[in-house]
Amino acid sequence: MEPVVIPILVAAIVVVFLVASTVRIVPQARRYNIERFGRYRRTLQPGLNLVVPVADRVNSKLDVREQVYSSDPKPVITEDNLVVNIDTVLYYQITEPRAAAYEVADYLQAIDQLTVTTLRNVIGSMDLEETLTSREEINTRLRTVLDDATGKWGIRVNRVEIKAIDPPHSIKEAMEKQMRAERDKRAAILHAEGERQAKILTAEGTKQKDILEAQGTQQAMILRADGEAKAVERVFQAVHRNNADPKVLAYKYLETLPHLASSDNNTFWVIPGELTEAVRTVTSAFGDQTRTGSPPPARPDGTATADADGTSDEDEDEDRAPELVAGSTGSLDAATAADEAAKQADAAVTDAKAEAEAAAAKPPQAPRRERSPGD
Repeated sequence: MEPVVIPILVAAIVVVFLVASTVRIVPQARRYNIERFGRYRRTLQPGLNLVVPVADRVNSKLDVREQVYSSDPKPVITEDNLVVNIDTVLYYQITEPRAAAYEVADYLQAIDQLTVTTLRNVIGSMDLEETLTSREEINTRLRTVLDDATGKWGIRVNRVEIKAIDPPHSIKEAMEKQMRAERDKRAAILHAEGERQAKILTAEGTKQKDILEAQGTQQAMILRADGEAKAVERVFQAVHRNNADPKVLAYKYLETLPHLASSDNNTFWVIPGELTEAVRTVTSAFGDQTRTGSPPPARPDGTATADADGTSDEDEDEDRAPELVAGSTGSLDAATAADEAAKQADAAVTDAKAEAEAAAAKPPQAPRRERSPGD
């Protein structure tokens, strides 16, 4: 039995090896390059594939998905002789597995070196400031050069991005100072502009305020003047409508005199000279009766209006008038002058009222008839 089992096992092992060597399963997004006796035969597609055992073998397995390759920072000299380190990111995809395997030995290294040389050509024609602000232009030029060069390698460069541009440390410090100065400048400009706008708005507000206050004051003065004018006109019309005689006007004048010194700010007061005329007008209201022969009117207490020395109130008022006029030319204390004027005015008004009441209470006498020579 044993000599028979051993050949069977050997034959089974050979069959399994041949089957395993014949069947090739390719995953999705993968490509296998098959060589037969060292010569490229075909590229296996995803799925189940059959090959010739021993004669066919897999030379390379390639991934046809889009891949990302990040290169190390490379030193590049700008047009203004500054060395900057540029780090790039490459997005590529294998479109021809045969060309990628047989047209170039190491396509990643070839792409990296091609990227460095292209960067040096592009950056060498730009200064530092233009390099920092022209990334889109650099990316477009890199992609164009790499796509043309890698097309025969069976690789399509989809996109090239500059990940970082690192200038020297001293240049970084200078750039930071420049940016700080620019920010300070913009801040100062904005602050000054804000203060300018604030001052302009404040000035306009003050102007509008002054205009409105002046207009309000003007309107108030106009309305006040109109009111005073209407009041004066109404008083004037009332006086003329009631046919007031000079006696009433003089009486009202005497009533107004105490108010001249009623203010607390008055420290100097002059008695007007027209006071004597007002007093004379009031006292002469009943002077015609004395001159026509009628007896002087009695006071309310029954006494005569004449004094003990025989002088009448009119004579007293006429005698008192020069004193008032003389007093009007001098400067008196505000309170003393006001009190004296008020007392004199009150006395004159009281005398005038008493004479008026006495004249009204006494029956009028018939006028005397003078005898003619023929009687």
